[in-house]
Amino acid sequence: MNALVSLGHLWLPILLSAVIVFLASSLLHMVLKYHHSDYRGLSNEDAVRAVINAGRAGPGQYVIPYCPNPKELGTPEMTQKLVEGPVGVLAVHANGPVSMGTMLGSWFVYLLVIAFFTAYVLSRTMPLGTPYLVVFRTAGTVAWMGYSGGEIANAIWRYQPWTVTWKNILDGLIYGLLTAGVFGWLWPR
Repeated sequence: MNALVSLGHLWLPILLSAVIVFLASSLLHMVLKYHHSDYRGLSNEDAVRAVINAGRAGPGQYVIPYCPNPKELGTPEMTQKLVEGPVGVLAVHANGPVSMGTMLGSWFVYLLVIAFFTAYVLSRTMPLGTPYLVVFRTAGTVAWMGYSGGEIANAIWRYQPWTVTWKNILDGLIYGLLTAGVFGWLWPR
């Protein structure tokens, strides 16, 4: 059996795939703009903001209507709230300007983590000299799961619209294919 590849041999594909996916995601979001419709504004945004501020909602995730005890979900009062609506999940960010630098830095670290775990799986399963297509298939599958794995859960549990979910899964597929290409190209021979 051929020797497996160490993670130390894979630092370049880890770093390069993260950079390429970072650039690709920037293009998808800033140039193609097909994610522009993922978020909508409320017609009475100022009134909603005033109500949220009056409730002193700090940063966090909130459910509307809130039911602290699952046994109460079937009560007439909770059923009425659910019927009347709105029903949703509200994510509240800390007050102040949005720091794109911090968010982009966190995004890049996330890309590195996915590339690292892709490399880890490959290093445990692929020997030196594995053909490009074999590395590509496995790397693409692992990376795609990393980029898209939670999207369906978001649609199911957090009310993320399915149109947004499918666009994010498509993005993840693109990122996975780019990651796969880099690992296949730079796989140690």
